[in-house]
Amino acid sequence: MSDGSQSLKVDREIRTLRGLALEKLRYAIVSMQFKPGDRLVERTLVEQLGVSRTVVREVLRHLETEGLVESIPHQGPIVARLTDSIAEQIYDLRSILEAAAARACAERATDADFARLGVALEEIQAGYERHDIKQILDATTRFYEVMFLSGGKDVAWGIVQTLNARITYLRAMTISSAGRNKKGPEEMAQILAALRLRDADQAEATCLAHVKKAGEIALKVLHQEIPMNQEMTIPS
Repeated sequence: MSDGSQSLKVDREIRTLRGLALEKLRYAIVSMQFKPGDRLVERTLVEQLGVSRTVVREVLRHLETEGLVESIPHQGPIVARLTDSIAEQIYDLRSILEAAAARACAERATDADFARLGVALEEIQAGYERHDIKQILDATTRFYEVMFLSGGKDVAWGIVQTLNARITYLRAMTISSAGRNKKGPEEMAQILAALRLRDADQAEATCLAHVKKAGEIALKVLHQEIPMNQEMTIPS
């Protein structure tokens, strides 16, 4: 039997380069630097990202699996158009999964878990103050990760992760809407307050209210009924 150890070695430098390119392009889409329906031209992306055509193709394929990119015959890859139906289904799933996670977190989380949730909320609030959309998105993901996992909802969190790119895309729309810099953190703070009181019913209710409001805002942004806050940025 031949020794296949050499073929299993991971090229860390290339892997890191792909990861960085993926993150950059993903956030460019999420932050609307590339609008829904925009063509994603390989040659242009090679120049913008400073990576090879091979890396660009791999990144585009990955983003297609995440639902952020779609391939159109005779046209090539474009930024995926998010329909009302898809958005509504995602928020329906969020309602079910996050409400269950909030209830479980209130019942099972430790004081250390609540402290971690508090740190994430502080980072969310700081992100709004800095108009830093990436910080808000990253900290929000950490908040929910702690909430799910501290309640023992690791399978549910795995389901959320499969939708994470589109959830983040929709979340970027809502947090960039007018007035959300105050209402968003307030709603998250209400969720955390209920969790700390170990009030499972209230935690579930506040979580459901938060997701419902976010869903309503996302649909209005999709319909261009409310504008996105142009002050929100993603640092380079």
